[in-house]
Amino acid sequence: MANLDRKGTFKVEYLQDIERKVQERWENEKIFEVEVPKDENQEKFLCTFPYPYMNGRLHLGHTFSLSKCEFAARYYRLKGKAVLFPFGFHCTGMPIKACADKLKREMALYGCPPEFPEDEEIVKVEEDVVPKDKSKGKKSKAVAKTGSAKYQWQIMQSLGIPEEEIKEFANEEYWLEYFPPRAVADLKRMGLHVDWRRKFITTDVNPFYDSFVRWQFNHLKNRNKIMFGKRYTIYSPLDKQPCMDHDRSTGEGAGPLEYTLIMMKVLEPLPDVLKCFANKSVSFVTATLRPETMYGQTNCWIHPDIKYIAFETVNNGIFICTKRAARNMSYQGFTKNDGEFEILKEIIGQDLLGVALKAPFTSYPKIYSLPMLTIKEDKGTGIVSSVPSDSPDDYAALVDLQKKAAFREKYGIKDEIVLSIKPIPVLEVPEFGNLSAVHLYEKLKIQSQNDREKLTQAKDMVYLKGFYDGVLIVGDYKGKKIQEVKKAIQNQLVKENGAVIYYEPEKNIISRSGDECVVALCNQWYLDYGDEGWKAQAEKALAAMNTFHEEVRRNLSGTIKWLHEYACSRTYGLGTKLPWDTQWVIESLSDSTIYNAYYTVAHFLQGNTFRGNAENALKIKPEQMTLEVWDYIFFKDAPFPKDTKIPKASLDLMKKSFNYWYPVDMRTSGKDLIQNHLSYYIFVHCAIWPNEEDKWPKGIRANGHLLLNSAKMSKSDGNFLTLSESLVKFSADGMRLTLADAGDSIEDANFVESTADAAILRLYTFIEWVKEMMATESTLRTGEYNFHDKVFISEMNMKIKQTDENYSKVLFKEALKTGFFELQAARDKYRELCWERGMHAALVRRYVAAQAALVAPVCPHVAEHVWQLLGNKTSILHERWPVAGEIDEVAVKASNYLMEAAHSFRVYLKNHCAVKKPKKGEAPKPEPKPNKAVIWVAKEYPKWQQVIITTMKELIGPSGLPDNKVISSKLSQLSALQRYTKRAMPFAQSVRDAYERLGADAFSLALPFDEAALLEDNKPYLMSTLDLEWIEVKHTDSADAPEKSREECAPGAAHVSFARAPALRLAALSPAPRAALFAVRLHVLQGDTVERLKAKLAKEVKAVKDLNSLKLWRYKDPVLGPRKIPVPGDTETKCVPIDNDAVLRVLVDENRLELVDNGKNIDIGLQIVYTYK
Repeated sequence: MANLDRKGTFKVEYLQDIERKVQERWENEKIFEVEVPKDENQEKFLCTFPYPYMNGRLHLGHTFSLSKCEFAARYYRLKGKAVLFPFGFHCTGMPIKACADKLKREMALYGCPPEFPEDEEIVKVEEDVVPKDKSKGKKSKAVAKTGSAKYQWQIMQSLGIPEEEIKEFANEEYWLEYFPPRAVADLKRMGLHVDWRRKFITTDVNPFYDSFVRWQFNHLKNRNKIMFGKRYTIYSPLDKQPCMDHDRSTGEGAGPLEYTLIMMKVLEPLPDVLKCFANKSVSFVTATLRPETMYGQTNCWIHPDIKYIAFETVNNGIFICTKRAARNMSYQGFTKNDGEFEILKEIIGQDLLGVALKAPFTSYPKIYSLPMLTIKEDKGTGIVSSVPSDSPDDYAALVDLQKKAAFREKYGIKDEIVLSIKPIPVLEVPEFGNLSAVHLYEKLKIQSQNDREKLTQAKDMVYLKGFYDGVLIVGDYKGKKIQEVKKAIQNQLVKENGAVIYYEPEKNIISRSGDECVVALCNQWYLDYGDEGWKAQAEKALAAMNTFHEEVRRNLSGTIKWLHEYACSRTYGLGTKLPWDTQWVIESLSDSTIYNAYYTVAHFLQGNTFRGNAENALKIKPEQMTLEVWDYIFFKDAPFPKDTKIPKASLDLMKKSFNYWYPVDMRTSGKDLIQNHLSYYIFVHCAIWPNEEDKWPKGIRANGHLLLNSAKMSKSDGNFLTLSESLVKFSADGMRLTLADAGDSIEDANFVESTADAAILRLYTFIEWVKEMMATESTLRTGEYNFHDKVFISEMNMKIKQTDENYSKVLFKEALKTGFFELQAARDKYRELCWERGMHAALVRRYVAAQAALVAPVCPHVAEHVWQLLGNKTSILHERWPVAGEIDEVAVKASNYLMEAAHSFRVYLKNHCAVKKPKKGEAPKPEPKPNKAVIWVAKEYPKWQQVIITTMKELIGPSGLPDNKVISSKLSQLSALQRYTKRAMPFAQSVRDAYERLGADAFSLALPFDEAALLEDNKPYLMSTLDLEWIEVKHTDSADAPEKSREECAPGAAHVSFARAPALRLAALSPAPRAALFAVRLHVLQGDTVERLKAKLAKEVKAVKDLNSLKLWRYKDPVLGPRKIPVPGDTETKCVPIDNDAVLRVLVDENRLELVDNGKNIDIGLQIVYTYK
């Protein structure tokens, strides 16, 4: 479990308490249980997630993928659609059975509880990677997520299973009882919007699902989609059966790879080490993917230190290769008995060097075996044919051998054998010539065969360009492109007995039983995905489908093209037996293609159980679900079954349910399933409903893998979280918010724990703020809406609209951004701008309701709780998405301008107050804090800027603005800009930046609002945010405008100048008992009015909400009056009320204030009294 230091858990426990209460309410109201609506024309949304495999607890990676369904389901419910998100659990396949059997073996060997040997090294399982294209995952679902645990018992311990219970898992059925209920409990704690009546597990322990799968396979066989025969298949010798993707510990996604096995005949006289095979055909064999280059063989490579073997084949004499390769060949008909080969002799590679060979196609009458130290034993045959004309590795090794006499001498290689070898031109490749490897060796300045990085680069360049553009310049196919004749050349080699077809796994594949797999020719039942007619149907289905990311479409299309026969059955593991050949069990990627259809009727059959072993509502028994019954439910024109005892009303109910909900609108999955499950899903839907295209899938959404704190999730590294752990650590909504924020694309997403902690704080703060607002609602402002109210309404409408668009595109990170973070920022801005008179009560309530709805798909518990805080009695799930009203874009622009202007003014103020660098010898003098400012506003752009804007507008073409060189050239020709040459292009760049943000609005010469009036109306806010006593707004055409402001100030770019005006400190005392602020000190400037003085007082005394209720008093005797302690009730006898129209006169030198009222100057001293009622 990933660790993150925390200061406390109060807030997460607070959210968890809310979640428990909300989930209890949902459960009681059965709020997720859904049937076909009365109005069958109501739009529906069916989304599904590949049912997880039940050999452990769900982890955060599962949760990330399924969250896409979850968020979409809740969104579309708010949009008024009937929504179904069902969920099942996969138990088919080998892993559970293999783990149970492993436990049995361990208990038999080591006792119960077992005592394992302590001296055995624990082997950490590393995953193997075969990238075919970007969509094919870099990590395997099948990789054991158990860290460094070696024994199955230890793996069970790592899953948190009590020691005394582990022994029960030796029975495979116990897995089926243990994990599914815990998965449901975890998902319920997450708040998943699932109709749990439809839950089920797979395999024949569930007779209803078992019957459904048998129905599906009968149709596939009857429609010639399933065949029987020998096929090259990944095979586990230990398990004695094909090893499908989900049966593997490593190597998921890898299949059989076809090689051409070149036979290089050993020439007479045989070397001493092979003389025991006199009178027999002996061949060195090498596996190549490039048979067309065999015309250029100059030698073959042997590793001096590898141990090779000789074994006899049925048709081609003695083969020399590695033992691993011989094992693989023995399963492909090379030997008398499958899986058996007799080692006639073991030979160290050094003893096979310098052997003369006859190789097919090459122009050399004989070639020799030479040493290469980079050959690997775990791939191919351990022998490599050398074509230095077109293989950079071969050419580098040959050059090294020719240069190094000591190396030749070490292995007894004669100079005349090596020094006479020259590359043979075979292919003409554009740009590289007819010796591609030689060309790139020299071009890239490769020094030796140890220069691996450059050699890999050269190899990629040669192979790719050689295949697509290379033209053969020798042999029967001279003049032909390689991609056209590659297969023909292979066939010619086989026909002339120079080669045979040979397969190996694309990469190292280890079965769940720990066995290294081979490629075997097996008799098996297979789905013929290679059928061209079927492929055409799948392509048609894909063309009509929404894949949400173009890369997903490309990769699905690519997979459909290369898919071929796929073994759909095995003899070991859990599952459904093939109906016509019960010795076979249907494998896990083949019983999971159209089960989405089963969801539409599962709640009628399962009896609210995983196994379907309780009586269901329709009282249907498994044996009554015949092929004809399934046909009637799922096929539009199927007749009512003649012999069924199920009432027609019951079958019609199920048929209606299927026809309403199907097809699947969105299937979400990790991108690693594109290459198998998601492609099979398309194929089999087309096969089962060939004439009902309206039942084909409508959408597939694939996501990237989930990183945890920017690193791959790994149990062994401690960077791993189960769903259960995440719920405890972050709460459901804290986790959900972070999952939404993790990412939406096909690229890997990132769950960051610090983000989750921030989410908890944000959600907690939001709830507390709502509670505070509801408690103080009566004190909030009411009445007509002011400018800031109207802006806030428009901003809420804008965020509702944007968030709606983001959810509809299943862009949940963006939806969270606009519908939560940016909406809260709009609220914060509104609150800040309303500091003086407060927020409007109706808008606060409206905001809370909108915020609850917009965040409900992601954080439903918080949304539900807040919805209840508003006083609503029904669930927010019964509400509809808020309607976005009109958006006053001009008002929003004006408000945004105000905030940007305030920010720029704060920057100006900071720079103004910065301590200036003193002259030499002088002490730094702090700048006095200003208390007033003049904001300079331009009515129009300076003439030189107008010229630039107009010119750039004229330069706009179909693709937008030209590059800056063109703009600069045009501007340099204009006489009006001669004085501004240095400033022209920086301003032009700012216009370009504005154009990229705003479009054509960037070329407007005037703002769509009155800039000066806006600033004038918001002076109280600006004075507050800048902590000033006085602000004046003036135009730059005023006589006293600074020259710099005249030149640089433009519409939307106001300037500000700060100053320190003379001021006196006035004390305002409150006679009220227990006043929060008995005395308040106010700065009074020349020209301050009584109204302004009240505003200053209200800023300091937060209890003052209404300035009309605030009254100021002066002492009748300004000298003695302030010396007496104020007594409640005597204000009217000692003081005189100050008229609101009066103006203050500041006498700094005399340290006193005068009140100018009706032409009279009245001395009021430096102390007044205020009352507030």
